[in-house]
Amino acid sequence: MNVPAQSPALFTPFTSRGVTFPNRIILSPMCQYRAVAGVAQRWHTAHHGRLSLSGLGGAIFEATAVLPEGRITPGCLGIWSDDHLPGLSALTALYRDQGVPVGIQLAHAGRKATAATPFDGARPLPADHPDWWASVAPSAIQFGEGWQVPQALDAAGIDAVIAAFVAAARRAVAAGFDFIELHGAHGYLAGSFLSPLSNQRDDAFGQDRGLFAELLARAVRAAIPETMPLFWRTSAVDTGVTIDDTVALALRLHAVGVDVVDCSSGGTSGPSGVTGSPPAPGYMVPLAAAVKAAGVPSMAVGLIMDGLVANGAIADDAADLVAVGRELLADSGFVLRCARALGLAQPYHVLPLGLHFYLERRKYEGMRP
Repeated sequence: MNVPAQSPALFTPFTSRGVTFPNRIILSPMCQYRAVAGVAQRWHTAHHGRLSLSGLGGAIFEATAVLPEGRITPGCLGIWSDDHLPGLSALTALYRDQGVPVGIQLAHAGRKATAATPFDGARPLPADHPDWWASVAPSAIQFGEGWQVPQALDAAGIDAVIAAFVAAARRAVAAGFDFIELHGAHGYLAGSFLSPLSNQRDDAFGQDRGLFAELLARAVRAAIPETMPLFWRTSAVDTGVTIDDTVALALRLHAVGVDVVDCSSGGTSGPSGVTGSPPAPGYMVPLAAAVKAAGVPSMAVGLIMDGLVANGAIADDAADLVAVGRELLADSGFVLRCARALGLAQPYHVLPLGLHFYLERRKYEGMRP
């Protein structure tokens, strides 16, 4: 791959509705499991404070539950109450102060709810556990051995869940988020409507497995400002879901106001990231490429660990944005590392003013940055 000396594709801006992302590197939503009753804690301040200074083009907060029973674990963030707004507002301010657009992933865990945090084993909680709650899903089919059998949502239950997403979206606007991502991947509630493994209904939501996604996207789009981008995260290939299914869904959602489709994979019956090929750097980029080729802006994910892979996804027109997760946890200097590797003319300028001024001064003084 030829790396341009200046203005590599990864470091060009991208505009969606009223938001301009200064570069294409987005913090992927990653559950931290450190909330208390859904409320952000000091851990979240440290986590986001660190990453808000890293030169990101944008950031997406972890899966944030729209209802208490929509949490994956008791440690997950929530936005089902106004009580959550002060903590979230303080966190969005960290990014806003640095000019980084910040989004939130609104989520409902569906039949994968009521699990212990990874620190406690990540197994489903037993019914006699003090933190246990009943789960819901499209059909009364358990996720796996040891998991509870969820209650199948009736029409009123579906309406209530969509209303909870709408209320959460309005709270997200109040908390200062610049964009919203709806979590329709990894076998959680919205994603579980899309697979015949988890959706065996005989009503309209079973006959048309994309109906819930469309109604949810329509409702949230109508509740947020016209200038606010709306993303949808999907498992582009999954048990019972092909990439052709996902392209059709992406076109359908784009028609009702979804601006970017974030392309992950798997999770309905096993680990996320199932594509039929062994995981390798950038292995899910082709999923984003298929969506983008259909005319829908896309975001690529999946072991994007260096600047060449990240830049290639953008330069090759496979995706509009790249989402980076664990590599940013391991190295908050990832964006600067990419800028250096790609030969950006002034790599330190990807960082906030105070940081790049200090680093450039050291360079001018003949010191190793």
